[in-house]
Amino acid sequence: MKLSILNGRVIDPTSGFDRIEDLFLSDGMVSGVASAPDGFVSERVIDASDKIVCPGLVDIAVRLGESGEEYRATLERELRAAVAGGITSLGCPPDTTPVLDQPGLVTMLVDRAGALNSAKIFPVGAMTQSLEGDYLAEMVALKQAGCVAFSQGDSVLPNAGVLKRVMEYASTFDFSIWLRPQEEFLSHNGVIHEGEVATRLGLSGIPTIAETMAVSIILMLAKETGASIHLCRLSSLSAVELVRLAKHEGVKVTCDVAINNLHLSDIDIGFFDTNYRLTPPLRSTRDREGLRAGLVDNSVDLICSNHSPVKYDYKKLPLEESYSGASGVEMLLPLTLQWAREEGIPLIVALAKVTSAPRRILGNSERKIAVGEIADLCIFDPEYPWIVNDNSILSSGKNTPFWDSELVGRVTHTIIDGEVVFTKDEDKSL
Repeated sequence: MKLSILNGRVIDPTSGFDRIEDLFLSDGMVSGVASAPDGFVSERVIDASDKIVCPGLVDIAVRLGESGEEYRATLERELRAAVAGGITSLGCPPDTTPVLDQPGLVTMLVDRAGALNSAKIFPVGAMTQSLEGDYLAEMVALKQAGCVAFSQGDSVLPNAGVLKRVMEYASTFDFSIWLRPQEEFLSHNGVIHEGEVATRLGLSGIPTIAETMAVSIILMLAKETGASIHLCRLSSLSAVELVRLAKHEGVKVTCDVAINNLHLSDIDIGFFDTNYRLTPPLRSTRDREGLRAGLVDNSVDLICSNHSPVKYDYKKLPLEESYSGASGVEMLLPLTLQWAREEGIPLIVALAKVTSAPRRILGNSERKIAVGEIADLCIFDPEYPWIVNDNSILSSGKNTPFWDSELVGRVTHTIIDGEVVFTKDEDKSL
């Protein structure tokens, strides 16, 4: 398709480009910036006046309910929700059912997603067999099948001896290891952050030290082995401080924060609201501010949605029995914009946290909005107000702490390989 995008404010964090300009796409690529190539005849024109045109969002933590857990979500529906949120590439954690520890399962997932002509999936393979933490998975075979990194997902971390062997093996092949830091015994049976709110509600808590102890062990092993580590979904100020120090010492570590933890704290849980039961838990306001500060000084590298749709019935249980998780792909952009407004962050800097930074973590070359580059783009209206409810959310998981809230900023078009895969005005549910 030959596509013209006219009058939009084009923002490209990779190159620093930020100005009102026309774009021209053909054969899946950007074929013209400012002026069309000779002989170019548009098959479709998008008027992007008063809108932002930026690289497609990249979300490294999207659970799709595949495979074996179709009751939680379907691949097609969750990918549809992702592109409605402007996401063109996403990382899929390995803790599906069955676990992504076999090359055939990885190939099947990639092939199924490819057939849907939607967001591009980058699977994260299991670090250990069945995520049980005992024996290393066949990482080389999983890498050949398409895995971009290796992880335990939200499963229990292996003991330090196994973790050291994993890192030694991974460093040999230059594999990236992704770990969500939480010490099992300190966090066992915890429901929410250990603090005043947990005490008031009479719920077992997950102490901050469960995260910081795990971070400390991981960072020491990374320094010893030279492995490349990505810490997933940090939730505490003390964890950010440890990462900041490790980066200064030259440890090969990056980290991310979930969008919910960037905006909320345990105080927001209120009276047993299961939409606020998340992994990792919402912590204190001091921790939340520490995460924000970490993003500003680049101790925290990127923002993700931590999308985990949960069946309605499992969120209607008592808080301590309910399932943890929240849908987030459609809220990632507006909540990132809200963070930028609140902190006075330039838009180009904020967009880097959900575009170029996560693309680097996935191990993909950074893409510019420039002639000859693949055309994965997001067009959004930064001033569009909307309410999070059944009529505006495509994900099968109608669970989010922001339910019935008004957000500002909405995707109008998502373009993948030069093809328009989502248009808001054409989707009756929006």
